[in-house]
Amino acid sequence: MGQATIRDVAREAEVSVASVSRALNGAENVHPDTRARVVAAADKLGYVPHAGARSLSMARAHAIGVVLPDLHGEFFSEIVRGMDKEASARGFHLLLSNMHADLDDAVHALRAMRGRVDGLVVMAPHLDAAELMRNMPRNVPAVLVNCRADHGIPALLVDNVGGVDTMVRHLLASGRRSIAHVTGPAGNLDAEERLAGFRLSMRRHARVDDPLVLPGDFTEEAGAAAARALIAGGKRIDAIFAANDMMAIGCMLALREAGVAVPAQIAVAGFDDIPVARYLELTTMRVPIAGIGALAVTRLTDQLGGLGQPAATELHAPDIVVRATTT
Repeated sequence: MGQATIRDVAREAEVSVASVSRALNGAENVHPDTRARVVAAADKLGYVPHAGARSLSMARAHAIGVVLPDLHGEFFSEIVRGMDKEASARGFHLLLSNMHADLDDAVHALRAMRGRVDGLVVMAPHLDAAELMRNMPRNVPAVLVNCRADHGIPALLVDNVGGVDTMVRHLLASGRRSIAHVTGPAGNLDAEERLAGFRLSMRRHARVDDPLVLPGDFTEEAGAAAARALIAGGKRIDAIFAANDMMAIGCMLALREAGVAVPAQIAVAGFDDIPVARYLELTTMRVPIAGIGALAVTRLTDQLGGLGQPAATELHAPDIVVRATTT
């Protein structure tokens, strides 16, 4: 079977050729339902726009599609800040879309970018690798951030396991022995790696095979709920290591409400080093959030500029920042 043409797409979507052209080139005067049918038909048929027409379209776009999950608080603003600053410096603007936690939302967010952007930056730590790759738009350069996929697409990852190991060793060195961990949401890559790293580090360095773990979801409210549950249950702990800073802040607030001194009675540590962490003197693992966002755009625009494909995977190690909540 030969390569699909724009007429094949029009026939499959039951629209005119002109409608296909407008939909795939991001024209505003296209009904969302029509655009969705056209994108679905193009994906089904594997339609690739003519190289000359595509280059003209891409030359006009100067846009980078950024598809993000539900990010909480300052992490979202920091990574977008980094991306936007770098994109602006390189003559591009960002087209943002949120994919939430549902696969259908993710598929819609990815397909909606087709024909409207020069390339994609996708952050999807909650999606299955096979599903993500199956729904990535064809022939659109992309860079992945904290994704499970490893299919030759350039990817930036945080060394979560190594970062957790550094923090656990710090807490143990400061005299803490009974350390509880508050997890991120189930199914999230970062949360899963940080939990696995915590269990491994506690087994390796503290000879604890079954450390105390409480559920969380990366929100401040979840951290507060976890700390209250620890207090109500009478658990004898001397440190809480939350999977992100927002939950660590929630823990601090709940402990303060209960009259528990931090760090004299219970030390608290987080992960990410969002801007507010330093004002609250929170010990944490510093992830260069804005820097990773900027680097993702750099890697993508280098591809678009013909400077070659970067390394398939880049692992970025976080640094420990020791502040008043653990010392």
